[in-house]
Amino acid sequence: MMPLNYAELGQPQIIKRIGGSPEIKKHLEDLGFTVGGEVSLVSMLGGNVIVKVKESRIAVSDELARKIMV
Repeated sequence: MMPLNYAELGQPQIIKRIGGSPEIKKHLEDLGFTVGGEVSLVSMLGGNVIVKVKESRIAVSDELARKIMV
């Protein structure tokens, strides 16, 4: 298990755990990040990570990406 921002670019990953406070977990869940869901890293630009989740591309901070374990 590793943080999402260490995953290989373009390779689909399964979310195993989401860490952080209840507010952060709820925010990520609202964006479509759920345990058991598929996510893939699209690119990393500066301090942001662009991920594909549920057929959408979403930019999250590097800090939030570290809380998503794949």
